[in-house]
Amino acid sequence: MRAKYACQSGEHSASRRRFLGVVSGGIMATGLGCLTRGSAAESLRQQDMRVVVFNMHGGLSQLESWDPKPGTKTGGPTRAIPTSVPGIHISELLPHTAKQMHHLCLLRGVNTSEDDHGKGAYLMLTGRRQTPAADYPQIGAVAARTLCDESKGLPGHILVTPGGAGGRGNEAAYLGPKYASISLGGDKPPQNSVKPEMITDQAELRRHEFRRKVNEQFLSRQRTAITDAYTYSYEQALRLMERRDVFDLAKEPPTDLERYGNNDFGRQCLLARRLLENGVSFVQVTHSNYDTHNENFNFHIEQLGEFDRPFACLVNDLAERGMLEKTLVVVLSEFGRTPNINLYYGRDHWSKAWSVVMAGGKVARGAVFGQTNAEGTEVTDGQVDHGQLFHTYLQAVGVDSGQSLVVDGKELPMADPAVGPIWDVLT
Repeated sequence: MRAKYACQSGEHSASRRRFLGVVSGGIMATGLGCLTRGSAAESLRQQDMRVVVFNMHGGLSQLESWDPKPGTKTGGPTRAIPTSVPGIHISELLPHTAKQMHHLCLLRGVNTSEDDHGKGAYLMLTGRRQTPAADYPQIGAVAARTLCDESKGLPGHILVTPGGAGGRGNEAAYLGPKYASISLGGDKPPQNSVKPEMITDQAELRRHEFRRKVNEQFLSRQRTAITDAYTYSYEQALRLMERRDVFDLAKEPPTDLERYGNNDFGRQCLLARRLLENGVSFVQVTHSNYDTHNENFNFHIEQLGEFDRPFACLVNDLAERGMLEKTLVVVLSEFGRTPNINLYYGRDHWSKAWSVVMAGGKVARGAVFGQTNAEGTEVTDGQVDHGQLFHTYLQAVGVDSGQSLVVDGKELPMADPAVGPIWDVLT
């Protein structure tokens, strides 16, 4: 869904393109990520931890979702409802999610001080501020790098979004495109992942045997990170084609499709569950566009009505199937929305006091951390920022966020060394 009244800034347009994976390339890519230090990395992968991020692109209003302020001059018409945890209330627009509060952890004290769409999106997914001096990998690339078991034959970093077509993203920075996302168009498998019918299995086998021999001869004389990554991409594409049924929702019972809601977002959430069940390390589902400068309340009624049920189903299914302890769930945006209501009944960009939600992994359950004042204009307790959140995401899946990644012989901090995790929300 696209809000015609969304902010039309150049930064918003660029940010949207980045989130939707509209970048050149396909399953194949060049470049190579860094190498890990053997035993520790292998031990971490054996823990089989995963991450799923819901990107509420455009700027979800915390006042219409996780931190409502009914009865105040900033609260608008949205009421608060009780949840499955006594004393914790969230927006009436999330009745199904309210029943899953015993699995969730609300962080209501987020202050990132960045009201620009593109820069806000960057810092929320990388844990760093965007500067000309350096580019940093997003959480999906770091998760793929540290958690992915390549022997399973599936990519470690998948973006599920309308408009995806199997192309590679550009989120991996110095880790290399090996760890960049593969974007899926909604609930559909990657494009060009089926062998043409005119090519027989025997011919396909001979083609790849010949390619491997030529590669070996070339690599024996001239081997670089780029050539290694090119070879890896071919082999990854073949393994993905062999496991194409993982992306097929027809394998799921009709009752599950009905539970999740037989609509685009419901199917995307069901696909996310299917990918996580099959060992994909990182899945990001994009729900857009929350840039509600006009008609904020009507739009959130519609948009959160679409989000609520499938999200609650996914959290509940992960818990019932024993997967939540090994799966971190994150609901984030690039910022929140202003407590002030403008003359168009909208809310504008607001990054000084808003909310992020987590569940699963080593995150405390049925908890609230941080608090805003009565009108939601500032954080009064438990203030956190993007850098702390990034550390916390990694620690929640067993990754030591204080360690460095080795790239071309250089040690680069995995997360911002100036801050650390939010230990109060980790168990």
